[in-house]
This record gives sequence, C-alpha cells and structure tokens, in this order.
Amino acid sequence: GSCSDLDFEGVTDVVGTKNNEGGGAFVALNKNAGKAQCWGDSRDGGSCSDLDFDGVTDVYSTSFLFMALNKNTGKAQCWGRSKAAGSCSDLDFAGVTDVYSNGYAFMALSKNNGKAQCWGSSWSGGSCSDLDFEGVTDVVGTKNNEGGGAFVALNKNAGKAQCWGDSR
Repeated sequence: GSCSDLDFEGVTDVVGTKNNEGGGAFVALNKNAGKAQCWGDSRDGGSCSDLDFDGVTDVYSTSFLFMALNKNTGKAQCWGRSKAAGSCSDLDFAGVTDVYSNGYAFMALSKNNGKAQCWGSSWSGGSCSDLDFEGVTDVVGTKNNEGGGAFVALNKNAGKAQCWGDSR
C-alpha cells in the first residue's frame, strides 16, 4: 500500500502484519504524541482512526492483527481480522515484559513471575493455560506458509523447553 500521503514526522515505530496471502497492513506509531497512522488492507488492521494510542508503548502483529500495548497501565487494544487472533480487550497485561506472536496467535509473558497469557487461534498456540513458564528465558513464535504457527518457550538455565501450537 502507498504511504506517500502520510506524515511520518515524529514516528518512533513502524510495524507490519506478517501476511503472505496478499493484502497486509502497517502501523506508524508516534509514542511521544500518542498517535498512530494505519494503512493497507483495512481487514488486516489498515484502519485505526477510531483507536486511542495515548500511552501506547509497543505495537505487535500477527499475520492479520495488531496489538497496541501500554505496558505502564496493562491495557491493550487489538484490531484487524478478529477471526485470525481474537480480541484482547478482556485480558490484563499488568506486569507483561515481553509479547511474542506467530501467524494467528499472541503470547504475553511476565518473566518476573513466570505468568503468561495466550490468545488467538488455539491450533496456532493461542491457548497456553496448562503450561508453566517459570524461568523461561526465550520464546520464539514461528509462522508456517499456511498462516498458522507455533511457539517454543525455552528455559536455558534448566535445559528445558515447551512447544505448543501447529506443528505442521
């Protein structure tokens, strides 16, 4: 999508969806002004004029969805194709230190207490409530060519890992 008519003055971050099926969208965030511009396929999050970016500290993406997080308040907004990774409005992100994503799911981790929340497509790792993340040092989210994905959570100190999601 064309961005030649957008103003990038003060932009601190640019994030794009990871869509390999055509389409796709982008977000240009100005953290200092609390504003963002979105463009591209509106189904994939290319329209965000009705969202409030005041206090947003980070923006993350899957293949078809964005998440704007305020780590200071623990509040987040998700937009794009909701069927691809669902809503995050009911989740509490207080204490989250890291967010990971793959094709259709997100994982929000607090390395301080080993707590995590996963949402999105359960077959792509959007469900992780039965896993223990105590001591996790690294997480990797992968995306396969069909748009799914999986996660690996590694505890380097214990020499253990947990894997969940689509293993195709």
